[in-house]
Amino acid sequence: MKVLVCVKRVPAPGAKITLVEDGQALDTRHLGFTVSPHEECAVEEAVQLTERFGGTATVLTLGPLEAEEQLRTAISMGIHTGVLLPIDTTEWDAYSTAHAIAGAVTTLEDEEGVFDLILFGNESADAGNYQVGIRVARLLGRPVVSGIKHIEPTEGGISAHRATEAGFERCELPLPAVVSVKEGINLPRYPAMRGRLIAKKAEIRHLSPTRPDASSPASSLVTTGFSHPTQQQSETVMLGTGADAAPAIVDLFEEVGVL
Repeated sequence: MKVLVCVKRVPAPGAKITLVEDGQALDTRHLGFTVSPHEECAVEEAVQLTERFGGTATVLTLGPLEAEEQLRTAISMGIHTGVLLPIDTTEWDAYSTAHAIAGAVTTLEDEEGVFDLILFGNESADAGNYQVGIRVARLLGRPVVSGIKHIEPTEGGISAHRATEAGFERCELPLPAVVSVKEGINLPRYPAMRGRLIAKKAEIRHLSPTRPDASSPASSLVTTGFSHPTQQQSETVMLGTGADAAPAIVDLFEEVGVL
C-alpha cells in the first residue's frame, strides 16, 4: 500500500498564544511547535498500514523551512520519506493550502505512481476548520470520509468506521481515497533512538507550492475589529444577618424564579 499523510506545523499545546502588532499572525518568537494530535495519529496509522500490508509511507507539509522538524519526527516514527512545500511566514487559507497540496500530489504521482490512500488529521489544532482534506479530495476527484476511528483494507478498497451517537457507521471506499482520521484511532508510538538517527540523516525533498492567482475565489483574512475581554467585577451584597436575612433570601429566590 502506498500512503501519503499530510501534517501541519502548529504551536505546542499549552503554549501562550499572542499576536503580532497588526493582529494578522501569531508571534512565534517564544513558541514551541509540533503537529496536531489528529495528525500524529494519521502518521501512526500510515506507519501501521505499511507495516501490516507492505508498501511505502510519505509525509508532506506546507509550511516554513522550520517545518522540516515535524517531517523528521514523522520519519523517526517509521515514515519513509518527507516532502516540504516551503512558504514564507504568511498564513495560507484552506483554499490555497488544498490547491498547493493537490498540485504536489499530482507531481509526486506523475513521478512515482498513485497514492492508494491520503491521510489527514480531522482538523488542525490551530485553525480547526475541517476543510483541507475534503478540498484536496475534491480537487483530485477522489472519495473522502472524515472523522474516522478505524481503517481496514478490503478487496480493492478500504472500510472506514466513525463514531456516532448510536455506535459506529461503516463507509466502504474504493481506492485511491482520502481519509481524515481522529485522535483515538491508535496510540502513536514514541520514536526510538534508531528512528531518530535515521530521521536526522534523511533527505527532505522540497517542492515549490502552487498558489491560486488573485482572481481565484479564495478567502482572505481581514480583521474588522479586535478587543481584549474585560474582567467582570463582582459585587458583594449583604441581605442581612441571622434570622432577619431569611425574608430577603426568599424574596431573592422568587425574583430569580427558583421559588
